[in-house]
Amino acid sequence: MTPGDTTPAHGTTAALARALAIGAAAGSRSSLGVAAPVLARRAGDRPGAGPAWRRRLVRAVAGAAVAGELVGDKLPTTPSRLDPPGAYVRLASGAVGGVLVAGRRTRGLGVVAAAAAGAAGAAVGTWGGAAWRRLAVGRRPDWPGAVAEDAVALALAAWAVRR
Repeated sequence: MTPGDTTPAHGTTAALARALAIGAAAGSRSSLGVAAPVLARRAGDRPGAGPAWRRRLVRAVAGAAVAGELVGDKLPTTPSRLDPPGAYVRLASGAVGGVLVAGRRTRGLGVVAAAAAGAAGAAVGTWGGAAWRRLAVGRRPDWPGAVAEDAVALALAAWAVRR
């Protein structure tokens, strides 16, 4: 085996690692589970995906959702991610994102394993992110911890959807 060998086991492991990463990003910022794979798609990824204007509209909506959440998260009136339905939305976003990034690369494990990995990552991101914010805040304002969490979530999402 060479260092770049993509045997079925390696391909499946890598796909599930990406599903886990996009799930963790969705646990921090729920829009990233679906928006990151949509924004990372290239025109030739899905033949017959509809007219170019529709793809541009979907990408614009996905980008606006991420930007809105990045800003909205810093507002003092934003509820806890742990309050219903916040955690459920993040788990669902992680599961969908896991399927989108793993795609057909999971070999025999399929959609269920990718969704489970994405949801597991979202659980870690949701409760881990909430714990991080509690630790980071202390007597300081909330926004620096939120910005640091944004950076981690965006980095995880970027890694999960990279080529």
